[in-house]
Amino acid sequence: MNGILVIDKPQGWTSMDVCAKLRGVFHEKRVGHAGTLDPVATGVLPVFFGRATRAVEFAAESDKEYIANLKLGVITNTQDTTGQVLEVRPVTAGRDQVEAALERFRGEISQVPPMYSAVKVNGKKLYELARKGREVERRPRQIVIKALEITNCISPEEYELRVLCSKGTYVRTLCHDIGQVLGCGGCMSALRRSRAAGFTLEQAVPLEQVLSDPDPAALLLPVDAYFAGRPELVLGGEKEKRVRNGGAVEAPDVPGGEYRVYGADRTFLALARVEGGVLKTVKSFFDVPRS
Repeated sequence: MNGILVIDKPQGWTSMDVCAKLRGVFHEKRVGHAGTLDPVATGVLPVFFGRATRAVEFAAESDKEYIANLKLGVITNTQDTTGQVLEVRPVTAGRDQVEAALERFRGEISQVPPMYSAVKVNGKKLYELARKGREVERRPRQIVIKALEITNCISPEEYELRVLCSKGTYVRTLCHDIGQVLGCGGCMSALRRSRAAGFTLEQAVPLEQVLSDPDPAALLLPVDAYFAGRPELVLGGEKEKRVRNGGAVEAPDVPGGEYRVYGADRTFLALARVEGGVLKTVKSFFDVPRS
């Protein structure tokens, strides 16, 4: 079973819960996802099956887009509304002040991972320490916020934000930090991922639909769907054989760059890169016949 299924993850499920459920539905041991979503979050979760799992390393590095609700005046231990309320403050900032605060978080910024996260310090996951009431020093990480804007003013204390960011960004920490800049504190009250690994909500299938579909395999996207932005290159004969054997291929007339490589029968073979007129496999995706 090879392919990609873009799930619209429901609230209350972990990303691994979804993978475990789908592993049973598709009877496929090789299952992976691109980008963890907290149980409170919903939205785009690309799940890869079979040989497609070899693309997870590329997908996980891609930018993500979120729609998040920022709730001002409330500080919690988890930096979202599922946690324990530590402090409630009056909100005096208006939309103009919020807009001005957002400017400080655009571009490359430093972010300290939250205690309630799976980041490891000295071999221990932070959330395990946090549940024991411990807080440890965390090293700041460099992340990039490529877009940050207000898309809706829900109330004077709550705003809907669109966030386009690099891998490793904690949106709830972003909400917390915006609240700190405004002086009233803040946390995240809702999160929906609208894009991941190049896939959007329009392509996502609700998990409930997959579980009730009599032929869930029909919902799978082909393995090469993730690399649709690269040009294709079709090989046959000896060149195809060399690619299948992991060898380099002379390609003097092919411009440099990455390509989707197909065999003569349109089988997706590999993601490859052409440099100096030579094509070399980056990652192969064809099934190897078992002897």
